[in-house]
Amino acid sequence: MTKAQADELSRARIYALLGRLAPLIFLLALVIIFASLQPRFLMPLNLFNILRQVSIYGIIAVGMTFVILIRGIDLSVGALIAMSGLCAAVVAKGGIEGRFMLSADGSGFHWTLAALAAILAGTAAGLLQGMAVAWLSVPAFVVTLGGMTVFRGIALSIGNGGPVSGFDEGFGWWGRGMIGPVPVPVLIFAAVALVAWVVLTQTRFGRAVYAVGSNPDAARLSGINVSGVTLSVYALIGFCSGLGGFVLASRLNSAEAVAGTGYELTAIAAVVIGGTSLYGGTGGVGGTVIGALLTGVLLNGLVILNVSPYTQQILVGLIIVAAVAFDHFIKRQSR
Repeated sequence: MTKAQADELSRARIYALLGRLAPLIFLLALVIIFASLQPRFLMPLNLFNILRQVSIYGIIAVGMTFVILIRGIDLSVGALIAMSGLCAAVVAKGGIEGRFMLSADGSGFHWTLAALAAILAGTAAGLLQGMAVAWLSVPAFVVTLGGMTVFRGIALSIGNGGPVSGFDEGFGWWGRGMIGPVPVPVLIFAAVALVAWVVLTQTRFGRAVYAVGSNPDAARLSGINVSGVTLSVYALIGFCSGLGGFVLASRLNSAEAVAGTGYELTAIAAVVIGGTSLYGGTGGVGGTVIGALLTGVLLNGLVILNVSPYTQQILVGLIIVAAVAFDHFIKRQSR
């Protein structure tokens, strides 16, 4: 190997390492900047508040990681959160007649059935979209864009356009409860991320996901059921959306059709900022967790600094574009 080739290889390795560590570096930089501008940013109460806020769309982002790894996209997750949350609320209340009161008359069902209803609704919706993508070869963008409208309409129909509020303590504990100093939603997010990390890194299915994302044709020729992997991935994002919808309804003590608006953007931002490539086959859950935390820190810091919410949306959009551009640049340089 010549000196020029050795230098080129060394430079490629540096760029690859930078690509892996960039989200963590950006996160630490944001924490330092906000802490220096506003000391109360590092108060434990605020830090736990960030984690609580991150947990809902963090759960969605974990599922979105699988979707983006196979070169897919899901624009319907926000609507799925609303639909799933309303399914859980209606089951918990035993209907929508007493939508603003606790079901003290025993007409409602236990929170376990409510959670199951939300998860089943989300998973079924994800399966339907997966079938359209995997079996009918309809582009995922088109399928989930249509799904976003359909599921939001179903949510409006379930609640007759209004919210369903007021749940018992068992239902509310999953969104507002604490285990020691840690909010329950944070622990749910951590558990989902841990299981997803194990699946991606330690199982045959995880290797198949990376293979399909890297080269679907080569994966098919090597014996991988590409349609089956695609279907499973969209069912998984549906499951995460259903779980997120239940936790969000529990946290807010209310479920309504406008819930989850914009969550698809936030989840995609967390995944892309965390280093998962939109070209598929590269990335992981660890980066997504960092990306979700980075997004939460950014939004929380901007709120503490009294930055306009309109400006916040502009900054998040710019960060997504910058993250994709950086990913493309790193890939080109590492080659």
